[in-house]
Amino acid sequence: MPVLEPNPPEPRKKLLLIFGAMLAVTVVIGVIASIAAG
Repeated sequence: MPVLEPNPPEPRKKLLLIFGAMLAVTVVIGVIASIAAG
């Protein structure tokens, strides 16, 4: 499963992937901050 496809089947799929990655990073930062604060 290639990480970067030259021609994605659906542009929306790539956008969703980017949005998902951003959301995941935000969640991870939140969890780390919670652990650090606690």
